[in-house]
Amino acid sequence: MGIVAGLDSSPDFTRIVVCDADTGAVLRQGYAPHPVEGPDGAGRPSDVDPQAWLLSLGEAAGGGLLEGVQAIGVSAQQNAVVPLDAQGGTVRPAMVGGDKRAQVAAADLIDALGGREAWAQAVGCVPQAAQPVTKLRWLAKNEPDAAQRTAVLLQAHDWLVWQLLGRPVRRTTDRGGASGTGYWSAALGGYRSELVELALGHQAMLPEVIGPSDAAGTTPEGLLISAGTGETMAAAFGLGIGLGDAVVSLGASGSVMAVHPAALVDQSGMITSLADATGMHLPVVTTLNAVRTLRGATELLGVADLETLSDLAMKSTPGSHGLVLLPYLEGERTPSLPHAAGTLTGLRRESMKPEHFARAAFEGMLCGLADALDVLRGRGVEVRRVFLLGAAAELPAVQAAAPALFGAQVVVPQPADYAAIGAARQAAWALGVSQGTLDPRTPPAWPGPAAQVLDPGEELAVGQAVRQQYVSVREQTHPTAFRS
Repeated sequence: MGIVAGLDSSPDFTRIVVCDADTGAVLRQGYAPHPVEGPDGAGRPSDVDPQAWLLSLGEAAGGGLLEGVQAIGVSAQQNAVVPLDAQGGTVRPAMVGGDKRAQVAAADLIDALGGREAWAQAVGCVPQAAQPVTKLRWLAKNEPDAAQRTAVLLQAHDWLVWQLLGRPVRRTTDRGGASGTGYWSAALGGYRSELVELALGHQAMLPEVIGPSDAAGTTPEGLLISAGTGETMAAAFGLGIGLGDAVVSLGASGSVMAVHPAALVDQSGMITSLADATGMHLPVVTTLNAVRTLRGATELLGVADLETLSDLAMKSTPGSHGLVLLPYLEGERTPSLPHAAGTLTGLRRESMKPEHFARAAFEGMLCGLADALDVLRGRGVEVRRVFLLGAAAELPAVQAAAPALFGAQVVVPQPADYAAIGAARQAAWALGVSQGTLDPRTPPAWPGPAAQVLDPGEELAVGQAVRQQYVSVREQTHPTAFRS
């Protein structure tokens, strides 16, 4: 079909990959940091002029990178809100990131609609500080003049697509991006515009939600622009995950997501019901404590880095000589224990060695993520393979324990720009549909990523015994954690 490009506008940089539309082979790449300032003195995330994203995009695409490209897909950071006035100008800088300013606004919104269950039924998620709907509430309360002038609401990828197309009257988004706003329902497949009014104080124009293989439009130069999507959905599409696959991301906090044919309404709020970039659904469960657990153990033991911690843990054995760490160091979201602290049990003279504590930190982190996986399994989500992402996925102690603790085959893909690759795959899909060579219901069949594949094998029984030991401690310590 030709050559396509995918660009990923992350919070800090833009990456562009240029790919063969038929095979997915990466032909060339570009990169540029965003020219933005860091957090302010209070540690809050900066508000960002979205023009910075365009400057970064232009720099990343320099040197003829896009020569011969026929279609572009856009992936961008989620939860960034770009409020526009009636003329299309930015009312104020984009509100990005976790944005702790909005924590009170999230609680206000939950109460205003009648509680967590009401939100779960309405849009498949309970407002968090990062979400666009919550930021709108903050805006209305703290910058009422800016809120009043806000006539149009876009997210980062919506705004970038609109700019690439020359700022047309029609503004578009996709199901994936819309599903993270807090005012679009994945279950209903439509906006809940009354929630915009609840948050902002008045209605605003929202972008048209187009299909996964639809084109947002064509530039004056004849370049096809696909629907675009959020980074999470683009990365899932770039990895090529499908039914039976889950993705566990190891950051300071953790997330578990899986492909599912239906939207999941979860009254507890543990599941965020997102849509993916293919027409399916992408339920997500997050934990507050993942690699921060390992970093805490590194500091406590006085070792140099995570690699050294991993080497130390490998000197122990499964079960850590009876040590069990509940890693709720920042409280926890899954299960909902916002005020909890970590718990270490099983201390005996023979277990009080650095290697056993190191192993318990890895096992505790992974068992916490296995709890999140079980939330999805408990709702009928099939998990046969687990893709493990993040730098910590390369650690031998993680790879040794994860398959047996998760009870599934673990795939550790080689590091790559999967969000940008997913955006390029979406561009190839839209291009193929426009040319009549691809079915709008079937994305291009690009090969999966190069990866290590780890099977539980004979370790499965041992791993499940370790997991049961963890569950027993959790149920004794927090008996109602998963029953509330």
